[in-house]
Amino acid sequence: MRRLLILPALLFLLVASCKEEAKKLTLKTFNDSLSYAIGTNIATSIERDKIDSLNIDALATAMRDYNVKDTSTMTKAEMASVMKSFSMEHQKKMQEEQMKQQKEKEAKDRIAFKDEIAAGEKFLKENAAKSDVKTTASGLQYKVIKEGKGAIPKATDKVKVHYKGTLLNGTVFDSSYDRGEPAVFGVNRVIKGWTEALQLMKVGAKYELYIPYEIGYGVGGAGEKIPPFSNLIFEVELISIESK
Repeated sequence: MRRLLILPALLFLLVASCKEEAKKLTLKTFNDSLSYAIGTNIATSIERDKIDSLNIDALATAMRDYNVKDTSTMTKAEMASVMKSFSMEHQKKMQEEQMKQQKEKEAKDRIAFKDEIAAGEKFLKENAAKSDVKTTASGLQYKVIKEGKGAIPKATDKVKVHYKGTLLNGTVFDSSYDRGEPAVFGVNRVIKGWTEALQLMKVGAKYELYIPYEIGYGVGGAGEKIPPFSNLIFEVELISIESK
C-alpha cells in the first residue's frame, strides 16, 4: 500500500510540473493506454493523502534505481524508518483534520439544537433540587425506586438487567421490557452514565437514572432515535451479576 503512495505522488507531481510534455504524449499501443489509465487512476490518491512537498528528482531517481542492483542511496532499514515516520505524521494530520471537522460540526449542532440543550439544562437543574434525587460528581442523577440486597457489580463484571430508556419528552427509544427479555452486557461496555450507575446498585435494586449527554451518547447522539445533546432517562433493574 505504501509503495502505491509513492507512485501516485510521482505521477501527479511530474504531470503538474511538465504540463507541456504531457500534452504531446501520444498513446500508440494498448499498453500505452493501459499505462496512462493506471497512472491516472492511482494519481488521484495523492490528493487524498495530501502529499505536496516531495522531491521530484529523488522520486524519479529512486524508481530508476529500483531496477538496478546495488545503486540504492538508502538502505531498506533507512527507508522503513522514513516511511514509518511519514505514516505517523500523516496519521496525525488526518486525525487533526478529523478533529477540526468534528468541532465545526459540533459548533453548528449547538446552534441548531440550542433550544433542546437549554431544555436539558433546565430539566437537570430542577431535577437535582428534588429531595429523592442524588447527583454524583460526573453529573449523573439517580433516584432509588427499590434498594437491592445483593452484591455490587464491578466494572469488569457482566450483568443482567431490565431497562427502559426515554427522551426527556417521554419518547421510549429502547426497552428490554417491551422485548420480553433482559439484557446481558459488560458493565464497562456501555455509556459512561450506565457504567457509573451500575456500580452504585446492589443486585435486586431498581433505579431511575437521569443521564446528561456528556456521559451518555455525547454531542452526536445515537442513530435516528437519540438526537444530538440528548439527556436521557433510564429505568434500570439489576437482576444479577453473571459469570465471566
